[in-house]
Amino acid sequence: MRLSKLFSTATLLLAAVTLVSCRGQISDKPPIQLQRNMMQQDRFNAQQENTFFEDNRSMRLPVEGTIARGEMRENLEYHEGIDESGEFTDQIPVELTRSFLYRGKERYDIFCATCHGGTGDGRGIIITGQYGYVPPPSFHDNRILEMPDGEIYSAIYNGVRTMPSYRSQVPVQDRWAIVAYIRALQSSQNVPEAEMEQYDVDLSELQRAWTEEQELLAAREAEREAAAGPPAEASADRGRELFTQQGCQACHSTDGVSGIGPTLADLYQKEVELQDGSTVTADEEYLRESIVEPSAKISAGYPAAMPPFAHLADDEIDSLIEYIETLSNNE
Repeated sequence: MRLSKLFSTATLLLAAVTLVSCRGQISDKPPIQLQRNMMQQDRFNAQQENTFFEDNRSMRLPVEGTIARGEMRENLEYHEGIDESGEFTDQIPVELTRSFLYRGKERYDIFCATCHGGTGDGRGIIITGQYGYVPPPSFHDNRILEMPDGEIYSAIYNGVRTMPSYRSQVPVQDRWAIVAYIRALQSSQNVPEAEMEQYDVDLSELQRAWTEEQELLAAREAEREAAAGPPAEASADRGRELFTQQGCQACHSTDGVSGIGPTLADLYQKEVELQDGSTVTADEEYLRESIVEPSAKISAGYPAAMPPFAHLADDEIDSLIEYIETLSNNE
């Protein structure tokens, strides 16, 4: 009996000593590994020298002509939104189903609505919140209504102007689902009143809700203007800052180099040729109209791609015009 008690006591003491030794003290001794397997195998770290190869590089380039699994993208129409001639495809190359459309709505609400708005009007929370982002165009503009599906896909895949590419966040199938949902938004916002009367829809209630929404937006805008106080004095220096803040340099250069849009160097008081063959003098009136309603007069040789900047205050537009004037030598 005593021997049994002594054995139990010794066992408890051994267990206590074992637990005390597991307090995590720092030790220079390597950990005991009963089964080493491949934990200590010979290998090379990134950028480490490897004299086995003639160029001494351990990081090897893929063999020329090889394609990673799943990266065989022969179908340009599906993966890039273009045909073999490089033109944008007209139609979505995916079967349109209810679930596919709802998937597009879900992805649109996550990735697109913050800037483009819930209805695609370009008045998302990032824009109406006045965070300094360049307002995107409305999906209901005629230019985008007439745009081929592949061009909208390309904007998601490649990015456009100040909009970044979403190819790493949105996979191919979801990009087309978003395109499909954008088309659904366009259809929903452009239904003729005569066609709507064929359905069980209370048009007067819809009109009332829309009017209330517009009044609310106007009230919020008035509150922001009141909180901002009196307008600041217009100046070329302020215009230079706005030029950068509004992302104007993404399309318009100031050094004479042509980009997506015409250069602003020596533009003031210059005769500008328009797409319809007529010409106009780039005076203050023309510059103001080009900022607020850029589709009114489109320069020859350039796309009608600039969104309206009607959200800018009058003093901000005046500052931009003064800055543009400083870029010309013919004052």
